[in-house]
Amino acid sequence: MRHRANRHYAGAIFAADPEAHPPDATSQSGSHWFQRGSVWLHARWKKMASPRTITIVALSFALGLFFVFMGTIKLTPRLSKDAYSEMKRAYKSYAKALPGLKKIGISSVLLRKIIGSLEVGCGIVLTLVPGRPKDVANFLLLLVMLAVLFFHQLVGDPLKRYAHALVFGILLTCRLLIARQSDDRPEREDSREEQHINDQEKNKVKQS
Repeated sequence: MRHRANRHYAGAIFAADPEAHPPDATSQSGSHWFQRGSVWLHARWKKMASPRTITIVALSFALGLFFVFMGTIKLTPRLSKDAYSEMKRAYKSYAKALPGLKKIGISSVLLRKIIGSLEVGCGIVLTLVPGRPKDVANFLLLLVMLAVLFFHQLVGDPLKRYAHALVFGILLTCRLLIARQSDDRPEREDSREEQHINDQEKNKVKQS
């Protein structure tokens, strides 16, 4: 009865997270199941409370809101008519500096709408969608920032005109690097703790 209760408790723990992959119930004792469930809970708590996780969440939320705002300004004058007019003027100058765009059918309006739609869509993903899609959105926005910096350099804008793109490009790079590091670290810690449990189980078997 005790083994059944332990197995039921551990199974409920792993069922709470669809990404968790519990060990085979037929090959593990109830106490081993309970021990692994405790390790998994401990690892999840450490990951949620770690400074890296808090930094990633804060950066994702702030960057997401910024790009939703900037993308909306490029698409509609409802937020700011002056900013919308400035965006229209800027993208006309970008299109003139890149005559190859007109040859492939990309006008200044279409270019502005493509950039704005990418910023809004990826900003929403960064703010609301959990998991790997955040990293994909991060990478796409980083490419957008590189393109915007290229446009500003192409038309000879002063630094104050594209300083925001430079700053947010750096922030996107930092967020992506931190996210990749935080993904690798828990996996190594989990494997070490699981190996320690397996060694303890082997010692118990040898002693018995």
